[in-house]
Amino acid sequence: MNKNKRLKNPYYQSLIRKMALIVIIVSFTPLVMASCLILDYFHSSYHEKVYAHLGELVQKHQQNIDGFLTERLSNIRFLANSYDFEELSDESFLQNKLTVLQQDYGTVFEDLGVVNEKGLQVAYAGPFKLEKAEYSKADWFKKAMNSRYFISDVFMGLRGQPHFIVSVKSKWQGEWWILRATINFLEFNSLVENLRIGKTGFAFILNREKEFQTKLLIGSISDKKHYMDHFFEAAKVGNKGIHIVEKKDEFGNMKIYVGAFLKNNEWLLVCQQNTTDAFFDLNRVRKIGAVIFLLGGLGIISTAYLMSRRMVNRIATADKEKEMMNQQVIETGKLATIGELAAGIAHEINNPVAIMVEEAGWIEDLLEEEEFKEGENLNEFKRALKQIHTQGGRCKEITFKLLSFARKTDSRAEDVQVNDLIEEVVALSAQRARYGKVLINENLEKDLPFINISQSEMQQVFLNLINNACDAMEKKGGTIEIKTQLAGDYVEVEIADNGPGIAKANLARIFDPFFTTKPVGKGTGLGLSICYGIINKIGGKIDVRSVLDVGTTFRILLPLKKEKAQHTL
Repeated sequence: MNKNKRLKNPYYQSLIRKMALIVIIVSFTPLVMASCLILDYFHSSYHEKVYAHLGELVQKHQQNIDGFLTERLSNIRFLANSYDFEELSDESFLQNKLTVLQQDYGTVFEDLGVVNEKGLQVAYAGPFKLEKAEYSKADWFKKAMNSRYFISDVFMGLRGQPHFIVSVKSKWQGEWWILRATINFLEFNSLVENLRIGKTGFAFILNREKEFQTKLLIGSISDKKHYMDHFFEAAKVGNKGIHIVEKKDEFGNMKIYVGAFLKNNEWLLVCQQNTTDAFFDLNRVRKIGAVIFLLGGLGIISTAYLMSRRMVNRIATADKEKEMMNQQVIETGKLATIGELAAGIAHEINNPVAIMVEEAGWIEDLLEEEEFKEGENLNEFKRALKQIHTQGGRCKEITFKLLSFARKTDSRAEDVQVNDLIEEVVALSAQRARYGKVLINENLEKDLPFINISQSEMQQVFLNLINNACDAMEKKGGTIEIKTQLAGDYVEVEIADNGPGIAKANLARIFDPFFTTKPVGKGTGLGLSICYGIINKIGGKIDVRSVLDVGTTFRILLPLKKEKAQHTL
């Protein structure tokens, strides 16, 4: 049974699954725990880093925008404090001051105007035709009259374009008047537009009524307005710092909103960015981590399965070897029993055969007497007695060889003639060979030197090789050629058959323990391994050559005794 067939056994399949599961659990548990802890820590740290970065950017722009508004207000305050109502009411004078401001600050200031406490613009300098404009009902004028310094929200006004007003209220001859300046909306809006973060981050400004004060969203109605409730609620309880929230928009996309208040908490600066953009690096690390985890997991699972399969294969091999060893022990016991039985049978046969031969001799002596010499059947009696002697001697020889084979269990080395051993083994195997239609031919070189080996072990080697050849040719019959010759310091023995041969893939394993090409139950796979061990133990060599459908040849080199080997050099 090969490895794959063994592992298909339900018991081994279950063992593989259990071992693989244990390895996977033991390997994955610390990996998952460590990965979760690291990911959680990295997630928290990265969120804090992103929030801190966004908060810092928004705070910086908050300071820039507040600084811009404060500086514009300071410019107008300087004019109002430096010149009185009468001077500033002179349009040429007012135009001159506007020119100075535009020279210093570019197009930030669009126009200047002087408005009396009734809302009438008494002097105007700028590109629009707003002389004598009436502002008494304008919302910005009403608020400006209630405050010494005032910055309005962005509105369309008489000019039909978005703008906002910076004004300073002063008193002249008991009446209030206002010096106002229109701030260029595009200049102001560029401050907000500069706040761009990543690919999706942008900023906008809302007033307390959640009306947009920036060009980006002027005049539009957006569902984003209700997301700002969090910031205004925070302002009510006195928390007026940087605020950060994550919410889904109307399309289900998660966004980050960072808010900070401007203009004495009347405006709210909001920076908005998609979380996928803000946490792009985090998501990329997650994906890379997931791929690494997946590859690592596949590696663990594959390794666990392969290791479990290999270990179970070793267990299965050990079980098979144990089973084979047990079978070998049983077979050895059977052989020992058969040996004892053969010895007993040989003794039992020897006794009647000896009596038969002895009685035949006595009858032969009787035939020498006078009364039998003249009998007409004397020659027939003599022929029969001779046949009895011949067959009795043959039976004695057979029982002698059977006893010799059964009792020779001593592995002590002695001087042995190889040809004699081969002839004994051939005689024992002759009957089986005839039944299998196998012819055994001997080509033994005469006068071979003695070798110092265990006689019983060498009988076992020759008998095993001859039996293997008979097994290979039992279906069609064939011929076994046994040849001996002197080859240098060795006696060479070749046992060749013209059987089916051995596949090339199996030749390298032919001497491995428990390897057999015989059907299940007909071979233990130990015979050739034992032969190899015996030959190797005495310093000899054994090899095999085989061609499919041509035959197999085993060559054995048995070392000569040392003194004989030196003599032949």
